[in-house]
Amino acid sequence: MITNANWISAPVDTGAVCPIFSKRIKTEKTVKKAEISISATGVYEAEINGRRIGDFILAPGCTSYKSRLQYQMYDVTNMLETENTLSICLGKGWYRGRISASDKTINETDGAVIAELVITYTDGSTESIVTDNSWSVTTSRILFSDIYDGETYDATAEIKDLGNAVINDSISKSTLIPQEGETVKEHERIKPVKIFITPKGEYVIDFGQNIAGYVSLDLTSKSGDKIVISHAEVLDNDGNFYNANYRSAKARIEYTCRDGHQVYTPHFTYFGFRYIRLDERPYNIMPDNLTAVAVYSDMKRTGYIETGSEKVNKLFENTLWSQRDNFIDIPTDCPQRDERMGWLGDAQVFAKTASYNYNTKKFFGKWLGDLRAEQRENGSVPDTVPNFWLIPRSSTAWGDAMSVIPWQMYLMYGDKKDIEHNFDAMKRWVDFMTSDSLDKYLWTCVDDSDKKQRKHYGDWLALDAPYGSYRGITPDNFIASAFYAYSTEILIKAGKAIEKDMSEYEELYKNIVSAFQKTFTEYTTQTECVLALYFNLADNKPETAKQLNDMIIANDNRLQTGFVGTPYLLYALSENGYAQTAYSLLLQEEYPSWLYEVNHGATTIWEHWDGIRDDGTFWSTDMNSYNHYAYGSVVDWLYSVAGGIKPVEENAGFKEAVIAPVPDKRLGSINVSLDTEYGTIKSAWHYEGDKVCYEITTSVKATIIINGEKHLVVSGTYYF
Repeated sequence: MITNANWISAPVDTGAVCPIFSKRIKTEKTVKKAEISISATGVYEAEINGRRIGDFILAPGCTSYKSRLQYQMYDVTNMLETENTLSICLGKGWYRGRISASDKTINETDGAVIAELVITYTDGSTESIVTDNSWSVTTSRILFSDIYDGETYDATAEIKDLGNAVINDSISKSTLIPQEGETVKEHERIKPVKIFITPKGEYVIDFGQNIAGYVSLDLTSKSGDKIVISHAEVLDNDGNFYNANYRSAKARIEYTCRDGHQVYTPHFTYFGFRYIRLDERPYNIMPDNLTAVAVYSDMKRTGYIETGSEKVNKLFENTLWSQRDNFIDIPTDCPQRDERMGWLGDAQVFAKTASYNYNTKKFFGKWLGDLRAEQRENGSVPDTVPNFWLIPRSSTAWGDAMSVIPWQMYLMYGDKKDIEHNFDAMKRWVDFMTSDSLDKYLWTCVDDSDKKQRKHYGDWLALDAPYGSYRGITPDNFIASAFYAYSTEILIKAGKAIEKDMSEYEELYKNIVSAFQKTFTEYTTQTECVLALYFNLADNKPETAKQLNDMIIANDNRLQTGFVGTPYLLYALSENGYAQTAYSLLLQEEYPSWLYEVNHGATTIWEHWDGIRDDGTFWSTDMNSYNHYAYGSVVDWLYSVAGGIKPVEENAGFKEAVIAPVPDKRLGSINVSLDTEYGTIKSAWHYEGDKVCYEITTSVKATIIINGEKHLVVSGTYYF
């Protein structure tokens, strides 16, 4: 057990320099098995005899550290020799870096590591080596490292002996938990597609794809040569390097070379970037000297889409990249600027798409553990998890991640434990909304125009407000009351799935719907219509659906919705007789639209519909990420409506499926494939003249619905 070990810290303050903790170990008998458990208040890399232990990048990961700190266990049997040096290098990471500066209770914690190596010999004896004050401490060549600001590494730096480690009893071992989530690993390796001099005379490299990760250097140089790298997502209208949208994040690598051939990869940081600028270089760097390395949680790919539109295919690819780039142990909003927070609203709207694209069961399972840990006594939850910024409020659509994501995990993977683990927290969230409202059976509050006093984010970044606004005009009370109903409905379904008596909440739900319909009798925005339809709150759905359709057409087949309305927009149309309008929005190429971004060279999903305007200028420097997955939530409509693949609630996890594709000649064709716990489902259609030809392959029980006709099947390939 790792709790047999001690937290140890450096004997002196090492400042920005990353310390290394080392222990010499002799194994004079034959080793049968050797396992080591490691954690840190920060991030660590461990080695035995100079060989790295494991491939987890930024271990032990990002959690709500006051309650949960993961440790990892590695099999190192084949790494041990007779004489061994075990070393652990410690960086600040999320725990003690600038990202958590607001939370001094963790940010100002001493840097420390804890480890236990258990060796079992062939004679049956065992030996345990734990971190204690016999470990030595030295400096490393990592002179500075931070999640936001980057890393400084001097390959010529002198390694200084700092003495023996000190046992740090001020850090609790009670928060240590075994690894729960996916490990973060290196994935795609991308070579430069272009090296050029900008109009400003800067030396810039284009990797052709916006990623999260870092650049690995492979070069031959002389001692003292220096390479300084800045990162960016886009070029400005004149073709110059642009990263003002990173705000205060320095996002720099400074590497000082030693003599000869060398390979350097950053250790304790990552960046969001497509371009790098070489601010200093010893000579003209060539493509072979540079490799961009994508870093993200090691999830299994499950979903695939190919359509007859290359632009829609690019939209799908961009969504995949934004998911990868923002699924680095927690679901972040963006990977580049001084934020990278686990925003609940973004995760809530994207969870469905995410779990079609990849198996997210472990990823979200671990993060939901952090969400439960951050839930307050009154049932409210912060807007970001971990709550590094100490956000005190709890907002509609953001907090509803507490109900939406566990239910989505159950639908996709059919594991009732996903509900059982989260049910009490889901219930407490609904109870919080009940108690927090000014009006019974609604969630209402004083709608103060003062930004600092507003409780909710509203329809974030919607386009129905004056240009430049962050919020749409849909009233907060409308959105909050709609999500109150939605989360209550989900809670009832979840409770019934695990055989709970939900009669109290069924009565509550009826009263919420009744109060909503009596209070909100007219809809004036696209988002109001969307939520009323998708959450089954509209008193007259045909009339509301027609109103939404008319709004879209009157706006030249363009949307005005933001983070709250957009994820459900196409569903609200297609489920109510207006699939053609849903396709018109999907295929729209003028601003605002998904394909507008594609036409402007996007390789990931943008935060703003007009992150780059038609004239090449930018929306703003304050909040303008080019790698924000929220609007990529349209992809789950491609899976479940265009391709038609849906789970059945009564047999969740795709033990049983509904396959009901909805074609449109303008898309031409679609081929959707989904790997589930029970087998693979494929749904494809294409046009031959005006005739639609369907090919559906399923290895699970399914109801295929074509032109309104139901076909009950078990497995096989079917043509219609």
